[in-house]
This record gives sequence, structure tokens and C-alpha cells, in this order.
Amino acid sequence: MIDLYFAPTPNGWKISVMLEECGLDYNINWVNIGAGEQFAPEFLAISPNNRIPAIVDHDPADGGEPVSVFETGAILLYLADKAEAFLPHDLRGQIAATEWLMWQMGGLGPMMGQHGHFKLYAPERIEYATERYRNEVLRLFGVMDRRLADNSYLAGEDYSIADMSCFPWVQTYKRQEIDLDDFAHVKRWYEVLKQREGLRRGMAVGRERINRNPQDDAQVRKTLFGLKE
Repeated sequence: MIDLYFAPTPNGWKISVMLEECGLDYNINWVNIGAGEQFAPEFLAISPNNRIPAIVDHDPADGGEPVSVFETGAILLYLADKAEAFLPHDLRGQIAATEWLMWQMGGLGPMMGQHGHFKLYAPERIEYATERYRNEVLRLFGVMDRRLADNSYLAGEDYSIADMSCFPWVQTYKRQEIDLDDFAHVKRWYEVLKQREGLRRGMAVGRERINRNPQDDAQVRKTLFGLKE
């Protein structure tokens, strides 16, 4: 019913988690971003920003032609509306869930992505860039920690798409050398979410396809970042 264009990355997992949590039927279309398949014309017709993930819903609510959606926030909102799940119906709850979803898209994800890039992928260590993004990531973890000090989940007392959008990025904390013990409320939230069966299934999608061959690193860097060896 839904085609998911996917690669095993934090952004990809946001959507596989949502689909699993909602129990929606979906087919995976693998996009090898290391090989540049995200630049193929047929994918650009669905996701013009040449980024995964994207979806095509073959059974939209209006009964019309299949509809495509790109950008993770837009996809999560679309699926929440379709499934009538994981987005509060009350005004204040819906505002909170949307605020924290946008916070992830505009802050946590991009900043962790930049920190991860300069720390793990850049061909030379640039201390200023690494520390700048690390400090911003730590600031954002502090923002999240303060929110979760008084709330079970980011939107309040109910698990929502805001939590699904943040979890795959927070999961990278070990590789990015962030000490969760410094953020007790984030750690509590993280451990609670880890127990959800739907989230666990969604996070397992594509794990076997993660490229761990260092010989391919140069080609991947060139494709994804325009970097030479």
C-alpha cells in the first residue's frame, strides 16, 4: 500500500519506525546513497531534494491517484493523519508535538549530522568545526533534557511522532561520544523507548545493509560529500 524509499540512516529509520508503530503495510525500495542512486531521475521525481526517505501512498485518503511525500517531518505528519495515531488531537498537545518535531528537523538532526561529519568523515580534523558542532549538540541535548524533566515524552504524556523523529539521532550518541549520564532525563526517555516493539522493528530495518567496508569509504565520501580521498 505504501512504498518507502529508504536507506539505513537516522532519517530513514524515523519513517520505518512510524510505519511499524502504525502497523501500516509497506514495501521497501532500497536507495543506495553511497552509490548515488538518490540522484536517479525516477527518485528525483519523488524526492526533488535527492534525499531519503520518501514515500508513495497508493491508497490516499481522497481515493485519488497515488501521492508522494518527501521530507521526514512532512512524511510523519502525513502518516499520523492517515493512521490517526501518534499526534495528539487536543490543540496544545498537537502544537507541542509539532514544535518538537520541527525542533528535531531544524536543530538536533542537522547539528548531529554536522558533528558526525566533522568527527567521523572529514578527511582532515578541523578542531574549530568539530568543537562548534559538538557544543551545539550538547546544548540541544540540554534543551531536550529540560523538556523531559517534567514530561514523559516530548509532546507531554503521550508518545508521538516527535519522539520517533528524535530517537534515531539520539541513538548515535556512542559513536558521537556523548555521555548520556550527563542527561539523565534523556537517558530515561531513551531507555523507555527502546522497549517499544514497533520502534525496535523499525530500527532493525536495513541494519544488514549498513556498509562497514573501509575500502569503500573513499567512494562514499566522494558521492555523499564531494570529498576526495
